[in-house]
Amino acid sequence: MRTGTFARAVAVSGATLLALTACGGDSDSGESTGGGGDASSEKQVNVYGTDGNMGNALGESFTEQGALVGMSGTLPLTDLSSEFRDRLMAIDPNLQDYNYAGETYDAIVVSALAAELAGSSVPTEFAPYINGVTFGGEKCTDIASCMEIVNSGGNPDYDGVSGPLSFTEPGEPAQASFGLQQFGEDNQIDASATEFVIAGDEANAASDEGPAPAAPDTTSTDPLVIGTLLPLTGSLAFLGPPEVAGARLAVQEINAAGGVLGAPVQLVEGDSGDASTDTATQTVDRLLQANVDVIIGAAASGVSLTVIDAITGAGVVQFSPANTSDTFTTYDDNGLYFRTAPPDTLQSRALSDLIIEDGNNTVGIMALNDPYGTGLMENTVENLIASGLSEDSIETLTYDPQAANFDAEIQQMVDFNPDAIVVIGFEESARIIEGLNAQGIGPQR
Repeated sequence: MRTGTFARAVAVSGATLLALTACGGDSDSGESTGGGGDASSEKQVNVYGTDGNMGNALGESFTEQGALVGMSGTLPLTDLSSEFRDRLMAIDPNLQDYNYAGETYDAIVVSALAAELAGSSVPTEFAPYINGVTFGGEKCTDIASCMEIVNSGGNPDYDGVSGPLSFTEPGEPAQASFGLQQFGEDNQIDASATEFVIAGDEANAASDEGPAPAAPDTTSTDPLVIGTLLPLTGSLAFLGPPEVAGARLAVQEINAAGGVLGAPVQLVEGDSGDASTDTATQTVDRLLQANVDVIIGAAASGVSLTVIDAITGAGVVQFSPANTSDTFTTYDDNGLYFRTAPPDTLQSRALSDLIIEDGNNTVGIMALNDPYGTGLMENTVENLIASGLSEDSIETLTYDPQAANFDAEIQQMVDFNPDAIVVIGFEESARIIEGLNAQGIGPQR
């Protein structure tokens, strides 16, 4: 078990990271096995992904058994209870993944509790309460018990389904749970092999719990209106169903517990598309015209950067369940941007640690050229160097996800011939991995 800011939380399988067969690593002789880019070499390249591609949706692009079996990776992921998963499935029986469902659910619950504490659905009035909902005060884990604390004049410390939250001053988790996952022979995530680790430190949470709760006689009667800006189309559309289910479940359960400020919470849904379209801009315009108080989304950091000024400039709270770019930590957001997803400074620790534990000495990183891709790449490089790798043992490149092909980038990895390749991207990752497999340096075993 690692001490300090990175510690093992749950091991779903009995095997340790060093024994994860799909992750490769050193053999008993200390030499790598398998086929690398050089057909005469016995080297086996380990391939890693991150939250943009570590999901069952990636496997749907492959028909050949075992095409992804050597791919593992990290993503913000909590060991969701079977009871919570059942509640999500009741909302959407066709769910295949649960990525960011818990984070979406928690973003809405935290917003609701903040509005109740403020006695107001006006975003600029309840935003100062958001951080304090996640630390200090009296512990609670569900909307009903948290509302009971608020209604009795107390201060709730909401520990959500996505973790303890414990927001820092910029409005993001001080620590978070990450899943270490791997694909099986059927090109789907092997859930039995998933392990969970914690990165970050709750001690880094903010200390200011916000204003005192509003007096009961000052409570507003305006309903809280939640808008969603989630990926129903585009490169992150695979994240849409679990996030939408999390949002609908949260609103349903808040209203079952009595709503907010004595009225049912209203939900207005919208599509974020991806950064290659102006879908998000159009949706934000529509949501603002509908007088929403909070916009949940976007999922992609690049998309959020195109609309954050419009949202926060209009005096509306933006609360993302999936933005991970560290750009938002210091963004000038008028105190109105928050996220339940951890910044990439935390995921990079989990990812680099996995790479090092697997015994890799040289690492190539292929990253989507957007704030998510470049930010996670840079933070991962920093952590790999801090773990003992030299700068010249790491090679990085960025790519255009709209490119006709990725032949040049794949050839660069072939020439570098690393022990490990990290692919930080979205749906285009499938074409990159197909190319790596064709060159003998992919996850196919």
